[in-house]
Amino acid sequence: MGSVRFSCGGFGCTRGALCVLNVLYMVVGLVLIGVAASSFSTVSMSVIGGVIAVASLLFLIAVLGLVATLRHHQVLLFFYMLILLIIFIVQLGVFCACLALNKEQQLGLLKVGWNHMSPSTRQRIESRYHCCGFNNTDQVVNSTEGQPLSPCLEVLQIFLDQVLQVAGGVGLFFAFTEILSVWLTWRYRNLKNPEADPNAFL
Repeated sequence: MGSVRFSCGGFGCTRGALCVLNVLYMVVGLVLIGVAASSFSTVSMSVIGGVIAVASLLFLIAVLGLVATLRHHQVLLFFYMLILLIIFIVQLGVFCACLALNKEQQLGLLKVGWNHMSPSTRQRIESRYHCCGFNNTDQVVNSTEGQPLSPCLEVLQIFLDQVLQVAGGVGLFFAFTEILSVWLTWRYRNLKNPEADPNAFL
Protein backbone atom coordinates (compact mmCIF):
# COMPACT_ATOMS: atom_id res chain seq x y z
CA MET A 1 0.00 0.00 0.00
CA GLY A 2 1.09 3.58 -0.62
CA SER A 3 0.91 4.51 3.06
CA VAL A 4 3.16 1.60 3.99
CA ARG A 5 5.60 2.45 1.21
CA PHE A 6 5.96 6.02 2.47
CA SER A 7 6.02 5.09 6.15
CA CYS A 8 8.77 6.52 8.32
CA GLY A 9 11.98 4.66 7.58
CA GLY A 10 10.73 3.59 4.15
CA PHE A 11 12.19 4.53 0.79
CA GLY A 12 9.99 7.58 0.18
CA CYS A 13 10.34 8.96 3.70
CA THR A 14 14.14 8.58 3.68
CA ARG A 15 14.42 10.19 0.27
CA GLY A 16 12.24 13.09 1.40
CA ALA A 17 14.32 13.65 4.54
CA LEU A 18 17.55 13.68 2.53
CA CYS A 19 16.07 16.14 0.02
CA VAL A 20 14.98 18.47 2.82
CA LEU A 21 18.41 18.36 4.46
CA ASN A 22 20.21 19.08 1.19
CA VAL A 23 17.89 21.96 0.34
CA LEU A 24 18.59 23.31 3.84
CA TYR A 25 22.34 23.08 3.19
CA MET A 26 21.88 24.92 -0.12
CA VAL A 27 19.94 27.72 1.56
CA VAL A 28 22.56 28.04 4.32
CA GLY A 29 25.31 28.20 1.69
CA LEU A 30 23.51 30.95 -0.23
CA VAL A 31 22.84 32.90 2.98
CA LEU A 32 26.52 32.72 3.93
CA ILE A 33 27.54 33.95 0.49
CA GLY A 34 25.06 36.83 0.77
CA VAL A 35 26.28 37.80 4.24
CA ALA A 36 29.91 37.73 3.09
CA ALA A 37 29.08 39.86 0.06
CA SER A 38 27.21 42.41 2.18
CA SER A 39 30.20 42.67 4.54
CA PHE A 40 32.62 43.45 1.71
CA SER A 41 33.33 46.99 2.90
CA THR A 42 33.84 46.23 6.58
CA VAL A 43 35.62 42.85 6.69
CA SER A 44 39.02 41.93 5.31
CA MET A 45 39.19 40.17 1.95
CA SER A 46 40.77 37.06 3.48
CA VAL A 47 37.79 36.58 5.81
CA ILE A 48 35.28 37.18 3.02
CA GLY A 49 37.13 34.81 0.72
CA GLY A 50 37.18 32.11 3.37
CA VAL A 51 33.46 32.40 4.08
CA ILE A 52 32.56 32.38 0.38
CA ALA A 53 34.80 29.35 -0.25
CA VAL A 54 33.23 27.37 2.61
CA ALA A 55 29.70 28.41 1.59
CA SER A 56 30.32 27.51 -2.05
CA LEU A 57 31.70 24.10 -1.05
CA LEU A 58 28.64 23.48 1.12
CA PHE A 59 26.36 24.47 -1.73
CA LEU A 60 28.10 22.18 -4.23
CA ILE A 61 28.04 19.24 -1.81
CA ALA A 62 24.32 19.84 -1.24
CA VAL A 63 23.70 19.84 -5.00
CA LEU A 64 25.63 16.56 -5.27
CA GLY A 65 23.58 15.07 -2.45
CA LEU A 66 20.30 16.24 -3.95
CA VAL A 67 21.10 14.82 -7.40
CA ALA A 68 22.32 11.54 -5.90
CA THR A 69 19.19 11.28 -3.76
CA LEU A 70 16.73 11.96 -6.56
CA ARG A 71 18.45 9.46 -8.87
CA HIS A 72 19.19 6.93 -6.12
CA HIS A 73 22.66 6.74 -7.65
CA GLN A 74 24.75 4.30 -5.62
CA VAL A 75 28.18 5.73 -6.52
CA LEU A 76 27.21 9.38 -6.01
CA LEU A 77 25.53 8.52 -2.73
CA PHE A 78 28.68 6.77 -1.54
CA PHE A 79 30.92 9.75 -2.35
CA TYR A 80 28.38 12.15 -0.83
CA MET A 81 28.32 10.11 2.37
CA LEU A 82 32.13 9.95 2.48
CA ILE A 83 32.56 13.71 1.94
CA LEU A 84 29.99 14.54 4.61
CA LEU A 85 31.70 12.22 7.08
CA ILE A 86 35.08 13.90 6.51
CA ILE A 87 33.53 17.36 6.86
CA PHE A 88 31.78 16.32 10.06
CA ILE A 89 35.05 15.14 11.63
CA VAL A 90 36.82 18.39 10.66
CA GLN A 91 33.97 20.61 11.84
CA LEU A 92 33.64 18.74 15.12
CA GLY A 93 37.27 19.50 15.94
CA VAL A 94 37.04 23.14 14.83
CA PHE A 95 33.84 23.97 16.71
CA CYS A 96 34.97 22.18 19.87
CA ALA A 97 38.17 24.24 19.68
CA CYS A 98 36.07 27.42 19.39
CA LEU A 99 34.27 26.58 22.63
CA ALA A 100 37.48 25.57 24.41
CA LEU A 101 39.59 28.68 23.71
CA ASN A 102 40.58 30.48 26.90
CA LYS A 103 41.23 34.22 27.35
CA GLU A 104 44.97 33.95 26.68
CA GLN A 105 44.41 32.07 23.42
CA GLN A 106 41.76 34.58 22.37
CA LEU A 107 44.21 37.39 23.11
CA GLY A 108 46.79 35.73 20.86
CA LEU A 109 44.27 35.44 18.02
CA LEU A 110 43.22 39.07 18.40
CA LYS A 111 46.83 40.27 18.45
CA VAL A 112 47.66 38.39 15.25
CA GLY A 113 44.50 39.69 13.59
CA TRP A 114 45.17 43.29 14.65
CA ASN A 115 48.75 43.18 13.37
CA HIS A 116 47.58 41.94 9.97
CA MET A 117 44.81 44.53 9.60
CA SER A 118 45.17 47.40 7.18
CA PRO A 119 45.26 50.92 8.68
CA SER A 120 41.85 51.67 7.18
CA THR A 121 40.32 48.60 8.85
CA ARG A 122 41.78 49.63 12.21
CA GLN A 123 40.33 53.11 11.80
CA ARG A 124 36.88 51.67 11.05
CA ILE A 125 37.05 49.54 14.21
CA GLU A 126 38.20 52.48 16.33
CA SER A 127 35.44 54.68 14.93
CA ARG A 128 32.72 52.07 15.30
CA TYR A 129 33.58 50.92 18.84
CA HIS A 130 34.93 54.27 20.12
CA CYS A 131 38.30 52.83 21.12
CA CYS A 132 41.92 53.66 20.39
CA GLY A 133 44.82 51.30 19.70
CA PHE A 134 44.96 47.59 20.43
CA ASN A 135 46.24 47.61 24.01
CA ASN A 136 47.03 51.27 24.54
CA THR A 137 47.82 52.11 28.17
CA ASP A 138 47.74 55.86 27.59
CA GLN A 139 44.50 57.71 28.22
CA VAL A 140 43.43 59.00 24.80
CA VAL A 141 40.62 61.53 25.07
CA ASN A 142 37.76 61.69 22.62
CA SER A 143 37.95 65.14 21.09
CA THR A 144 34.18 65.44 20.64
CA GLU A 145 32.94 63.99 23.93
CA GLY A 146 35.91 64.78 26.14
CA GLN A 147 36.04 61.28 27.63
CA PRO A 148 38.94 58.80 27.64
CA LEU A 149 38.84 56.04 25.03
CA SER A 150 39.46 52.45 26.09
CA PRO A 151 41.78 50.11 24.18
CA CYS A 152 40.15 48.21 21.34
CA LEU A 153 41.32 44.96 22.95
CA GLU A 154 38.59 45.17 25.59
CA VAL A 155 35.80 45.56 23.03
CA LEU A 156 37.23 43.04 20.59
CA GLN A 157 37.71 40.38 23.26
CA ILE A 158 34.06 40.61 24.32
CA PHE A 159 32.98 40.48 20.69
CA LEU A 160 35.25 37.51 19.89
CA ASP A 161 34.07 35.57 22.95
CA GLN A 162 30.43 36.00 21.89
CA VAL A 163 31.21 35.02 18.30
CA LEU A 164 33.11 31.90 19.38
CA GLN A 165 30.30 30.78 21.68
CA VAL A 166 27.64 31.28 19.03
CA ALA A 167 29.76 29.78 16.25
CA GLY A 168 30.68 26.79 18.40
CA GLY A 169 27.12 26.08 19.53
CA VAL A 170 25.46 26.59 16.16
CA GLY A 171 28.32 24.82 14.39
CA LEU A 172 28.02 21.73 16.58
CA PHE A 173 24.28 21.57 15.98
CA PHE A 174 24.84 21.94 12.24
CA ALA A 175 27.61 19.32 12.28
CA PHE A 176 25.29 16.76 13.88
CA THR A 177 22.76 17.31 11.08
CA GLU A 178 25.55 16.17 8.77
CA ILE A 179 26.05 12.93 10.67
CA LEU A 180 22.27 12.47 10.42
CA SER A 181 22.61 12.89 6.65
CA VAL A 182 25.41 10.30 6.62
CA TRP A 183 23.21 7.80 8.44
CA LEU A 184 20.21 8.51 6.20
CA THR A 185 22.38 8.17 3.08
CA TRP A 186 23.77 4.85 4.26
CA ARG A 187 20.25 3.62 4.93
CA TYR A 188 18.93 5.03 1.65
CA ARG A 189 21.62 3.24 -0.39
CA ASN A 190 20.43 -0.08 1.00
CA LEU A 191 16.75 0.53 0.34
CA LYS A 192 15.17 -0.73 -2.82
CA ASN A 193 13.39 1.77 -5.05
CA PRO A 194 9.85 0.35 -5.38
CA GLU A 195 9.49 2.01 -8.81
CA ALA A 196 12.80 0.72 -10.23
CA ASP A 197 13.53 -2.42 -12.20
CA PRO A 198 14.33 -5.16 -9.63
CA ASN A 199 17.25 -6.34 -11.78
CA ALA A 200 18.80 -2.83 -11.73
CA PHE A 201 19.16 -2.73 -7.94
CA LEU A 202 22.68 -3.48 -6.67
